[in-house]
Amino acid sequence: MNLTHALLENQFVRLVPLEDSHREGLRAAASDPAIWTHWVRDASDWDAAFEEQLAKERAGAWMHFTVFDQASGAIIGQTCYLEIRPAHAGVEIGGTWYAPSAQGGAANPACKLLLLGHAFESGAERVELKTDARNARSGAAIIKLGAKFEGIHRRHMRRADGTMRDTVYFSIIREEWLSVRVALEVRLAAFTA
Repeated sequence: MNLTHALLENQFVRLVPLEDSHREGLRAAASDPAIWTHWVRDASDWDAAFEEQLAKERAGAWMHFTVFDQASGAIIGQTCYLEIRPAHAGVEIGGTWYAPSAQGGAANPACKLLLLGHAFESGAERVELKTDARNARSGAAIIKLGAKFEGIHRRHMRRADGTMRDTVYFSIIREEWLSVRVALEVRLAAFTA
């Protein structure tokens, strides 16, 4: 797998590799506390989290993307490639959040179409997605993508409030990608009709 950090775009969103100039736009898009309900971190340490993301970028460990709405040009969220495993042709898509104005619309399926397509075109055999077991909205969105449920890692991570998080794992493998892609394209066509 030869996954590169590139600008990805379609008619709905533009995914731009994270840079320091995105800091304030992302902070504004992430200002609703409800976004952070199921996260390991909360918005109170925004600058520390942002610096950590930049460090992971520089180290090549993760690939963060700032999500721009194509119609308005506004920053509406963030998504990432995590747990990049070239030797095993695997990667996780995660760290995804959207401003409330972008939730429930075309942004998430449009981003996933771009990220999944880029991963499989780069040689991925497996793409993982995961969420907090309490985050029903995220779990439903992952299933709606066509990802397969794999199981729950109990007490997997500590949340910002100190409680332990059970993490639900899903995946899409290469043989499933064509049908997942077609279903995403059909979903997105409804937003242009």
